[in-house]
Amino acid sequence: MGKYPEVEAKMEKRIDGLMSEFKTIRAGRANASVLDKISVEYYGTMTPVNQVGTISVPEARMLVIQPWDTTLLNEIVKAINKSDIGIAPQNDGKVIRLNFPPLTEERRKELGKLVKKYGEEAKVQIRNARRDALDMYKKKKKDGEVTEDELKDIEKDIQDLTDKYIKKIDSVTADKEKEIIEL
Repeated sequence: MGKYPEVEAKMEKRIDGLMSEFKTIRAGRANASVLDKISVEYYGTMTPVNQVGTISVPEARMLVIQPWDTTLLNEIVKAINKSDIGIAPQNDGKVIRLNFPPLTEERRKELGKLVKKYGEEAKVQIRNARRDALDMYKKKKKDGEVTEDELKDIEKDIQDLTDKYIKKIDSVTADKEKEIIEL
């Protein structure tokens, strides 16, 4: 962290949030994170699917769930069917396969717009963090804790930090859009 760890921490947290949002966007490629919000009842406790078996990606568009306890197969199938991932699970009695269909052109465009929207929202939050930090330092100047020259340096440093994080957002957004288009 640099001179302004509290500002940088807020901006870094927003980048992490954006990356998490992007993971939940199903881009046609098999990705185990689509199962993160799906749980099954296991010995009386709701347990995430990724904690009751092994999840593997044998092919680019296939996910395989191999539960440690095969009595859970039907429960996992029910939980996946109830979820909003939109993929029909195939149960062969030993493992569950999820085949990810290729995205239609229309769906790719929708996902591209969603990625852009998430990116723009993240930029707004970065700019809000900048505004909050600048307001705090302007108040310190008013209270005599910071001089005019120090405030100008602080404003420049915080703007540089903002620019750095906006570039980061543009980069991860472009990468996600590229991933969607290339499938």
